Amino acid sequence: MTTLTASGTATLKSVNPATGEVVGEVPVATAAEIEAVVLRARAAQPAWRALGLEKRAERVAELGAKLVSRADELGLLLTQEMGKPLPEGIGEVKHCGEQLGETLQEIVEALQPEVVEDDTVISTIYHDPFGVCAAITPWNFPLAMPHWTVIPALIAGNTVVVKPSEETPLIAQAYVDLLSESLPDGVLQIVHGADEAGKALVGADVNLIVFTGSRDAGRHILGAASDGLKRVILELGGKDPMIVLDDADVTEAAKFAVRNSFRNAGQVCVSTERIYVADSIADQFEQEVVKLTAEQKVGDGVEEGVTVGPMINTRQRDHVLAQIDDAVAHGAKVLAGGEGHHDGFVMPTVLGGVTHDMDIMRTETFGPVACIARFSDVDEAVALANDTPYGLGAAVFGGSSERAGEVARRLDAGMVGINRGCGGAAGTPWVGAKQSGYGYHSGREGHRQFTQSRVVTAPK
Repeated sequence: MTTLTASGTATLKSVNPATGEVVGEVPVATAAEIEAVVLRARAAQPAWRALGLEKRAERVAELGAKLVSRADELGLLLTQEMGKPLPEGIGEVKHCGEQLGETLQEIVEALQPEVVEDDTVISTIYHDPFGVCAAITPWNFPLAMPHWTVIPALIAGNTVVVKPSEETPLIAQAYVDLLSESLPDGVLQIVHGADEAGKALVGADVNLIVFTGSRDAGRHILGAASDGLKRVILELGGKDPMIVLDDADVTEAAKFAVRNSFRNAGQVCVSTERIYVADSIADQFEQEVVKLTAEQKVGDGVEEGVTVGPMINTRQRDHVLAQIDDAVAHGAKVLAGGEGHHDGFVMPTVLGGVTHDMDIMRTETFGPVACIARFSDVDEAVALANDTPYGLGAAVFGGSSERAGEVARRLDAGMVGINRGCGGAAGTPWVGAKQSGYGYHSGREGHRQFTQSRVVTAPK
C-alpha cells in the first residue's frame, strides 16, 4: 500500500500476506526521480562497458558468497514479504548464490566474439551492450527474478535500473544493495512504486526493457516501447497443461501434479493449471491426487511444516476463489478442498469434471487449484492442451519415453518435461511460445538477447 509521510513524500508499505502486518516501507519514486536515475545509469554505462567482459564478471562474482552466507536472513525477509514457506525462501536465496559462478561462466562464454570467414573475407561477430536496461520484476520469486535479469544484463555491459513488484520491495532492495557493494556508482539502481513507476521507467530513455508478469501488462509495455523501437524481452505467464498417458506411473504423476499445482500456493508461471488424464487410469489418478492434497499444510510460511502459504494479496485470493465458484456453478466437482478458505489463504483444491467452457480452464489462475479432465485418445488430449493462447511450459507423463516424447513434440509450449517439470538442463533457455513469451532469457542464446550483435568484416 502507498501512504504519505508528514513531509508529503509517498512511501510504499510492504505487508506480510499471512498476517497483515507491515514488514517495512520504501520511498516511491516520482517520474522526475526515475528520469534522473536513468540519466545516472546512462552516464555510468561507458565506463562499465569499457571494463571488459571478464572484469565485469569478477565484480559481480563477489555476490555469490554473500547470498549464501546471508541466506537465512534474506530468506526470512522474503517469506515475510511474499508468504512462501521459509525453506523455499531460504532455498531461493541460496540457490542464486551457489549457482552464480556457473552462471557467470556461461554468460562470459556466450558473449565472446565469434569469427566467421569464407574465401574472401573474415567477419567478427561481437555481442555489445544496448546501454541502459530497465528490469521490471514480479513478486512470486522476488529475489530470483531480479537476479536472473540483472546478472546477464550487467555482464553484457549494460547498466540496470530495477523496478521490483510493489508487493515485495524490501527483498529486492536488499538484493540490489548487496550487489551494488561491488559495483561502480550508477551501474545498478532501484526505483520503487506501482504501475505509474513502471510506466515512467518504460517511457524513460532506456534501451532494453525486460519484464516478467501478466500478459496484459506485457502487451501495454510492448505498445509503449514501440514508439522508440526499444528492445523488449517479455515472460508473460502461462496456463500449463499436463498430459497423463494410459501407461504412466500413476503414483509419480500424481505426486508431480500436486507438487506443481500447489507449490508457492500455485503462484508460479509454470504451475500445472490443467491436467488431462487418460480415461483408463483417471479414477486411480484422482484418488492419489486427493490423498496427497490432504497431506498439505496451509499456514504462515514461517511455521514449521507449512507447504502452502497465503495468496500475495486479497485481489489474487478473490480471483482464485471466483474461478473455483464459477467452475462449480458450471458443473465441476470438488474432489478435495474447496472450503475452509480464510483471510489470505486459499485451501488446496482439486476439481474434476472441468471443461474448456469454464474460465478456470482458459484464464491463468495463479493459485492452489488442480483441475482434472479426462480424455479418450491422445489426439484429443493434445488438442485440449493446445487450446490456449499461452505456451510457456507443459508436462507429459507416460511409461514409454519414446511415446511420451512424440506427444511432447506436438505441444505448443516453449518447454516440455517428460515425466518431470519443464525446466531444462543447465545452459538451456527459459522460453515461452505463443503469448507466453516475447524473446527469452537464460542459456547461450538467451544471454545474447541482452546484447546488440555487431558484425565487423575485413578482406582476407
